Amino acid sequence: MALRNHSTITQFILFGMSDDPHIQVLLFVLFLGIYLLTLLGNLTMILVIRTDSHLHTPMYFFLSNLSFLDFCFSSVTLPKLLKDLLSEKKIISVEGCLAQVFFVFLTAGNEACLLSVMAYDRYAAICHPLLYGQMMSYQLCKGLVWGSWSLASLNALIIVLLAINLDFCDAQTIHHYTCELPSLFLLSCSDISINISILSFSTIFLGLGNFFPIFFSYVRIIFNILSVSSTTGRSKSFSTCSSHLITVILFFGSGMLRYLMPPSGSSLDLLSSLQYSVITPMLNPLIYSLRNKEVKTAVKRTLGKYSQYFRH
Repeated sequence: MALRNHSTITQFILFGMSDDPHIQVLLFVLFLGIYLLTLLGNLTMILVIRTDSHLHTPMYFFLSNLSFLDFCFSSVTLPKLLKDLLSEKKIISVEGCLAQVFFVFLTAGNEACLLSVMAYDRYAAICHPLLYGQMMSYQLCKGLVWGSWSLASLNALIIVLLAINLDFCDAQTIHHYTCELPSLFLLSCSDISINISILSFSTIFLGLGNFFPIFFSYVRIIFNILSVSSTTGRSKSFSTCSSHLITVILFFGSGMLRYLMPPSGSSLDLLSSLQYSVITPMLNPLIYSLRNKEVKTAVKRTLGKYSQYFRH
């Protein structure tokens, strides 16, 4: 993999979060708990949505895909972080680092597209309830999900192919807990102006390109909800949309802050990365389950079925 360009550097040292052994143990316990909660929450959402026929609707089809993405997203960075917190040497090969960059862009880009699709689904359900079945057919839903994967894969491939051509000379320490492209730029002795321009374009295209459809969908939704005379109907619509809005704000706010701001190697870079790649995947199943009566009811039904099965 472009050994010519990386002949002087074969591996990177990850700075991590702390060099104090006691703090590292505490961080290991904290992030192990976060990772287990993320896996349990998202796998539970996938299982409940797949097994409960009441949730076989476009909204929950997209939600199960979001849970799968969050499961993958957290698994790109957290296992390596947990390993490093128990290791004296926090190293990663150049190839491993670039692979991590690719999968971060693949999962994050895919999630940005999927959140936009979910906003359109809510717009169709609330603003055009009589036409909802035609507007959100099963074939269209599958096409939108595959389109999200295709767009995110193409974007990630372009980004990582550009990163392969970077020269890394003497600096080996990445001032971060994981490999992210902005952190790699700080170590490169190549001309990174083209890479920064393409990264900025990619962030704007996938970030703002998905955020604006979400924004306009919710403007229409809010006007539609305000025109509803029934207080019950209005509160139900707001409840359905609020979970998605919370997810959008958490994900897009921290993600765009990380990739549009100049990399500095500061704690702000680390915190914004933690927010969109670690905290948000853990919170999403909680946000959607705690604020959604249908999901809570389905979880109880599913747990009841499995408890009866194990009794017999």
